[in-house]
Amino acid sequence: MSGGSMLYGGDEIGALVFDIGHHSMRVGYAQEDTPKAEIPSAVGVSEDGTMIDNLDPEKKPDPSSITTSGRKYYIDTTTLNVARKGTEVVNYMKDGMIDDWNLFEKVLDYTYSKCIQSEAVFHPVLMSESPWNVRNKREKLTELMFEKYNVPAFFLVKNAVLAAFANGRATALVVDSGATHTSAIPVQEGFVLSQAIVKSPLGGDYISMQCKQHLQDNDIEVIPPYMIGSKEAVKEREKARWVPKRNIPEVTNSWHNYMVKRVIQDFQNSVLQVSESPYDDKVASQTPSVHYEFPNGYHQDFGSERFRIPEALFDPSLVQMKGGVVGNTMLGAGHIVSTSVGMCDVDVRPALYASVVVTGGNSIIQGFPERLSRDLSVRIPSSMRLKLISANGCSERRFGSWIGGSILASIGTFQQMWISSQEYEESGKSQVDRKCP
Repeated sequence: MSGGSMLYGGDEIGALVFDIGHHSMRVGYAQEDTPKAEIPSAVGVSEDGTMIDNLDPEKKPDPSSITTSGRKYYIDTTTLNVARKGTEVVNYMKDGMIDDWNLFEKVLDYTYSKCIQSEAVFHPVLMSESPWNVRNKREKLTELMFEKYNVPAFFLVKNAVLAAFANGRATALVVDSGATHTSAIPVQEGFVLSQAIVKSPLGGDYISMQCKQHLQDNDIEVIPPYMIGSKEAVKEREKARWVPKRNIPEVTNSWHNYMVKRVIQDFQNSVLQVSESPYDDKVASQTPSVHYEFPNGYHQDFGSERFRIPEALFDPSLVQMKGGVVGNTMLGAGHIVSTSVGMCDVDVRPALYASVVVTGGNSIIQGFPERLSRDLSVRIPSSMRLKLISANGCSERRFGSWIGGSILASIGTFQQMWISSQEYEESGKSQVDRKCP
């Protein structure tokens, strides 16, 4: 029996759950319904004076040395969204895995001091990871949590397993449509079948790119709020009349693009919808349009384009790649699912089709689950029973993995599974591969 079970027999110590994604990191206490905070994975970094460029990336830099050398970090929406001269926006994630450890540590420091407002040493930590996370990154994370933050216990779980748990399933096919990609991940009895993971680079960021392209093609300016001093009311489709804000600092391209992207994401969340059946110009043109106003006052109704843009998630043959090449080598969401199930053992397939769990921030586009259900019912053998599980509320779908972690960390039988600090001291970081499948 692990040392963890003796330390954490009861609920008096609040375990923390971190769900790390490309778009944001969700953090909060186990047993709660929603995360306490959602912190963007993008961080503003500004440099004044001399910078220490020759720091060994393997050595853990002392935060004070970074500060004294003139590098400043702007973490979380409130500070990141303020226009400042020379602030670059950097993301610490790459392909669903932590890439910039120094930035990631800064965000953890901020989380403990400002969001949790408690010492790391008092809370066991359960973290999510992507199913394709590599061994050296898992070990590095374990080492960081025990060595720097001195957590009493730690556990790492695949985010697909947590999303399945959040929906009351130990065996499920998890369709996760996030910022950078859409993936199908089969989970059997709480274990990911990694040989059958299928992913496609069509996610929320791709849809944002398509929205941006559409607005450019139609000469619709996207002006972020920080540039706008005042605006006048205009008639629909009339050129916006706005006055630029005075004395704006000289911002970097990366920060400006980040602010533009926020406007486009709002447009995306307000306007887009997935059609129930494959996109048809005639049908889409008869559907009621949606009105949207941009920050600079320009406003108009959007009709068929609101269905055409997200259609690429299900039919990538509509995708125009750079150079005019059609991106039909990518798989649509329905195709990803059937391919993934086809790579699993025949005995498991009925159970997977009977529990298709939809999660991820991009899946909250209106009509996404219904369309996926329709596409799958056409693809799967008639003998199979299909059941699609998607939480009704947006937050349940966006925070699916976090909610699963919150449930898991508060179950009594889970308490003996933690890697305790004693075990870490005895066996080192390799414990994570033995105890966290």
